[in-house]
Amino acid sequence: MTDLASRKYIRWDTPGVEKIPPGEEDDINAVADQINLIQKTHYNKTRHSYGGTHARTHGIVKGKFIVVDDLPDHLKQTELFEKGGEFPAVCRYSTEPGDPGLDDRIPQPRGFAIKLFDVEGKKFPAGEALNLKTQDIEFNSTPALDLANAKTTKDIIDLRIKYGGNPKELYDHLEKRDDTELQKARDQVRVTHVESTRQYSQTAYRFGNYVVKYTLVPNSETQKKLWEETVRPEDGDDILHRWLQNFHHEHEAEYLFQVQLCENLDEQPVEYAGAIWDPEKYPFQTVARLVIPPQESFDYERKMFWEDHMRVDPWLGLESFRPLGGSNRLRRIVYPRSHELRRKLNGRKVVYPNGVDDIPDSEGNKFNANGVSGKL
Repeated sequence: MTDLASRKYIRWDTPGVEKIPPGEEDDINAVADQINLIQKTHYNKTRHSYGGTHARTHGIVKGKFIVVDDLPDHLKQTELFEKGGEFPAVCRYSTEPGDPGLDDRIPQPRGFAIKLFDVEGKKFPAGEALNLKTQDIEFNSTPALDLANAKTTKDIIDLRIKYGGNPKELYDHLEKRDDTELQKARDQVRVTHVESTRQYSQTAYRFGNYVVKYTLVPNSETQKKLWEETVRPEDGDDILHRWLQNFHHEHEAEYLFQVQLCENLDEQPVEYAGAIWDPEKYPFQTVARLVIPPQESFDYERKMFWEDHMRVDPWLGLESFRPLGGSNRLRRIVYPRSHELRRKLNGRKVVYPNGVDDIPDSEGNKFNANGVSGKL
């Protein structure tokens, strides 16, 4: 393998990195309408509104994101990674679909989101207008995104809305598609401890001068060992948050944050998020660690605050960490539409926290930026 520092990585502004297909804007607006419909459907059942995706919370934890101090030049990208440092972080574990009551034993992708604080640098205009010093980083437990572009997203969500209550009929329609295996993959994921589950960006991002996908790798021996366990029918429909509680009560979690740089657009497409970039040919490289001390992970005050008030959106963050490709252009429109409806139906205002201490904790679960957390 050639030295990773001397490889020819593709610049983010190279012609062909992004190609907007005809009709994409109409597809994106249609998806925004679909997501709002999903939200309204669950609101009519529960009389509470959630996000159109990642509606089920398994836990919210606080920790610190530690950037390596001696990165090589090709990894000293964006204001976030140009020098070593520590950033307070709050993180949420979730399940991907928009049903907040989905049984944990059902195989579905799991999500993870990080909000970093004290992040300096040029933000997108919406973030600059709010004077934000945060960076949101999103993950999913499957490396390839089934909603691979705007048109695919519209078509698949339409099928799920129409036939979601009839799996056989839904699969009959999926069998007619060219991407059948990609669409079925979400129903075949391994149901195990979420703190032991590797997470992926799925989509591409600008990384300073370059283009990357990123991943979050469980790194403690306890997390690695827990990956071996899977759910059983007798575990109950809320097993994932109970497993998570047991782990975070007793153990520190550590994750490696790694980036995979783009070198070949034919083999590493940006516009089609359904393709996996070969990790053997294009290795992931570690640029930071996420460390989470022991704490109560299912803190009711944190959960309420996150779900009712917070907004997670990379399009409010650093321009040098710009989301790329059609799936991310879709998110730029769909996320604000989803947030707006959720706040309206719940009678809540969006809150943009300026520091990790702005995220409330239940009594006895206090956290400070030095990584000390009290346990209930």
